[in-house]
Amino acid sequence: MPARGDTTGELIERVRKAVDAEPLDRASAVAVAERLEEEAARGSGRSELLEPLLEAAQELGRRGHGDEVTYSKNVFIPLTNLCRDRCAYCTFAVQPDSPRAKTYRLDEVRETSRRARQAGCREALFCLGDKPELAYRSYRGWLDQQGYASTSEYLVEACQVAFEEGLFPHSNAGIMDEDELRALRPWNASMGLMLETTSQRLRERGEAHYYCPDKDPRLRIGMTRDAGRLRIPFTTGILIGIGETPEERVDTLWTIRELAGEGGHIQEVIVQNFHPKPGTSMSGRPAPSDEIMAGTVALARLVLGAEMNLQAPPNLSPTSLELLVRSGLNDWGGVSPVTIDFINPEAPWPELEELQRRTEAAGYRLRERHGAYPADIAGRPELFDPRMLAALRADSDAQGYPVGTSS
Repeated sequence: MPARGDTTGELIERVRKAVDAEPLDRASAVAVAERLEEEAARGSGRSELLEPLLEAAQELGRRGHGDEVTYSKNVFIPLTNLCRDRCAYCTFAVQPDSPRAKTYRLDEVRETSRRARQAGCREALFCLGDKPELAYRSYRGWLDQQGYASTSEYLVEACQVAFEEGLFPHSNAGIMDEDELRALRPWNASMGLMLETTSQRLRERGEAHYYCPDKDPRLRIGMTRDAGRLRIPFTTGILIGIGETPEERVDTLWTIRELAGEGGHIQEVIVQNFHPKPGTSMSGRPAPSDEIMAGTVALARLVLGAEMNLQAPPNLSPTSLELLVRSGLNDWGGVSPVTIDFINPEAPWPELEELQRRTEAAGYRLRERHGAYPADIAGRPELFDPRMLAALRADSDAQGYPVGTSS
């Protein structure tokens, strides 16, 4: 049995075998994650383990996805930035009396969607606060005046508006029950919920998720399972650097692997790095180093396998895109030419020309995709409402890529 006391050479051997012979087991993954953390803490600038880890993950990624790295051209529509959770690292969520409080009217959704489609976007990313109607009477009253019983009910109509304007919605709206997911499914090409972490410890006083009832890992795991039962193409992921241990990172990846195996619906897994923000209680916490970020992506590739679509946001690692390309990822996620990243407004999207140049410099091809993945559009019709599938295929080639894009 592998042990945390294994030498770096023994861990390197296990990593290399994970490509061909012996899939990386949990104990070995924990040992690798802990050794990467130890090497980073020493601050020597030299990791004996990182390079072999990257080489193994890159090889596995190439076997699953060749030399292609994809992205989705999207528009970010933050339907409401009211939220009942108060994450210790978040500046997106505000109180109703904040001058930044904003809930999009349907005519604003339509105008934003129309402008985005004219700019060549295909995905409408709806990202919003979690169940603000449970926390704020004024917002609950506004919903009632508009004729909606909940934010999720309002979101259904907003997605329909975006779809009518030629976009394919992807909703990331926090915790929803099975009925809410079922109502949203016809108007979404895909949906998502970041697992972030399986650590219950981070819900304790003083930790990142203490004031966040919807960040209970059990709720997020349950919703991901519900999405699998409903056959919804689903995005999830891990957030690193919020106080979790290396072992907790591996536990989160392991849980995602199990959920993907159970439901067969997880279309992509995001490895996202914490970004410190002024005005938050975690503003003084450092972001994960480039090496820890790349090493975690590489570890995710070895845990999740060659076929999984693995993503890292390029705007959160602008100086290390080439290193990330070598870590086994095959997707950059959504990149918007018309809106900022409202969750991380301090981190601008890279220009698509620059993203293409740097991806190609690392030996890969950049290719546009829909918010749902090509293989699912072309080969898994059961994942989509018939109307959504017809629209996606009308805008796709035989492989499931958007028409008018090149390989």
